[in-house]
Amino acid sequence: MDAERSNSLPALLESLLFITPAPATARELSRALDCAPAEVVDALAFLQQTLQESGRGLRLQRLGTKFALVTMPEATPAIEKFTALASHTRLSRPAMETLAIIAYQQPVTRGQIEAIRGVDCAHILRSLLDREFIETRGHRPTVGNPILYAVTEIFLQYFGLTSLDELPELQVEEWSKLADAMHDENPLDPG
Repeated sequence: MDAERSNSLPALLESLLFITPAPATARELSRALDCAPAEVVDALAFLQQTLQESGRGLRLQRLGTKFALVTMPEATPAIEKFTALASHTRLSRPAMETLAIIAYQQPVTRGQIEAIRGVDCAHILRSLLDREFIETRGHRPTVGNPILYAVTEIFLQYFGLTSLDELPELQVEEWSKLADAMHDENPLDPG
């Protein structure tokens, strides 16, 4: 790649990520720009640093092996107010509780979630699936083959996380409650 193109690579990547509806891998970006994935990774690191240091309102977020251009977390209240999306994007307390259970225990079944929350979660799970905060990850090989749920990259983006490792640690009592509920979900299931 020539020097001029190499210097413009971060700007080209910024443009691609701006118009991309979903996070993209370095390999996908490199194919679009006819360059090596290693060049893309280097340019993305430069772009990330430049965006952070410039004080601009955008950030480059890494989601595992994928990259996305996102707004700075501090802008969320202003963005919600400006676009009048607050009522559509705000999650209810039951939805937040359900998401927390899924995030900490994934993959998890509806029965396990309901054992922890103590209420039916069918409506909340449908809503979270529709909003793409969660996805199905197959079936648990037990009686009835219940569907397994896990959080998505959209969940990570919404909460400004790059991985589930960034979730706050649960207190011992909270882990104990989760473990008890997970164990009690299906007495016919040995594990």
